[in-house]
Amino acid sequence: MLYLPDANVLITANNFYYPIDRVPEYWEWLSYMGSQGHVKMPFEIFEEVKEGPDDAEKDLLFAWLQEDANKKALLLDERVDPGLVQKVIAEGYAPDLTDDEVEQIGRDAFLIAYGLAARERCVVTVETSAPKKQRQNRKVPDVCKAMGAPCCTPFEFNRALGFRTQWKMDIKKL
Repeated sequence: MLYLPDANVLITANNFYYPIDRVPEYWEWLSYMGSQGHVKMPFEIFEEVKEGPDDAEKDLLFAWLQEDANKKALLLDERVDPGLVQKVIAEGYAPDLTDDEVEQIGRDAFLIAYGLAARERCVVTVETSAPKKQRQNRKVPDVCKAMGAPCCTPFEFNRALGFRTQWKMDIKKL
């Protein structure tokens, strides 16, 4: 399975659960999983994380993403199918969205399109399902479900790929 994390996955992990300067094992593991082909970030999502806070010099996540090894490990080497993005917007959100509504969706339609582009892919997001939301307000899990794209939470993702702070010991045993 190839996991495609939304920008909010990395941002939330750094801000709340695994700060880069306090739990470096998580970020080393994430980069390793990327280098092994289990985790990849589409360019559009990579750019969304990079756009982060105004003070990029103090943003450790931004700095981490800029490191050549991490960028090489995590960046998905693939271009999105524009027709698939349009399909996600029309069928997953609404066929008659205004330009303002499309702008509110942001890059989520791209992420979901990448999730649909090949078998054995799973979108990872911190967003929670809100089935009553409509149009541009729909949440990623609900659009994924409507489109048939697998989707999971960051904790399900971490569990599926076996994250633990001593993950390097497991690798050495192999």
